[in-house]
Amino acid sequence: MNFTNLEKVYWPDSGYTKYDLIDYYIQVSEYILPYLKDRPQSLHRHPDGIKNKGFYQKDHEHLPSWIETLEQFSKSSDRTINYLLCQNEATLLYMANMGCIEINPWNSRIGLLDKPDYAIIDLDPSDTNTFEHVITVAQVVKQILDQAGIEGLCKTSGSSGIHIYLPLAAQYTYAEARNFTKLLCMFVEEQLPDLTSMTRAVKARKGKIYLDYLQNRKGQTLAAAYCVRPRSGATVSAPLEWHEVKPGLKIDDFTLKTMPFRLQKKGDLFAGVRGAGIDMAAAIERLEK
Repeated sequence: MNFTNLEKVYWPDSGYTKYDLIDYYIQVSEYILPYLKDRPQSLHRHPDGIKNKGFYQKDHEHLPSWIETLEQFSKSSDRTINYLLCQNEATLLYMANMGCIEINPWNSRIGLLDKPDYAIIDLDPSDTNTFEHVITVAQVVKQILDQAGIEGLCKTSGSSGIHIYLPLAAQYTYAEARNFTKLLCMFVEEQLPDLTSMTRAVKARKGKIYLDYLQNRKGQTLAAAYCVRPRSGATVSAPLEWHEVKPGLKIDDFTLKTMPFRLQKKGDLFAGVRGAGIDMAAAIERLEK
């Protein structure tokens, strides 16, 4: 594979180039690939850098023969989409060479596409919220998960929010995952009515943090753990230890320059999302008590 335009500046504010992006994905490939393999990908491409409008790409033609793909019929598009599968480091670097800064995998894998490996609560702040507000909400989510006897995992979105994942081990449908996370979000909203909202319409939220449980739909995607975001500073979606989720935590601390060192020190903090799944019925029973 021939890498092209390595000197092209992708992040003008910091001077980071396409070379820096590719070098980062080489360094973290062993950590990020388990969250990409066997999952249809939605590529967020910025071939001219983050100051220029990027675009999402799901459908692919004329890929090299060594890249695996998966055809899936899309009801919303009323056509068959040829998804790229990121099965190895070579494909990961091919994507980066196409200007794919951000990588968005499905929640489910080939062979079990109707059953997600995890459920997600996306804490999505409004323009008037601070990251400290997001931290407050995440702490309440943790309290509720503890009450439910659930071991959830969290990561920065790499942008402005926090993503909280619940391992399911492909035991439940998307509808079951969505309904369960909706229930958890109702508990959160009940405790923080002035700070959170489950209303999808932005204007109707009135400046509150959106408790987004609708990410739990087949084909819906979020930025993968360890992927870079097309944002000033080249921030990364960084898995966290729960004790780190406190005032003073900053999204900008996790970048394509700092994340490799953090991984060397802490290893993969997100591995639990690929482990044993939760028992929804038991969790609901605990919450009802």
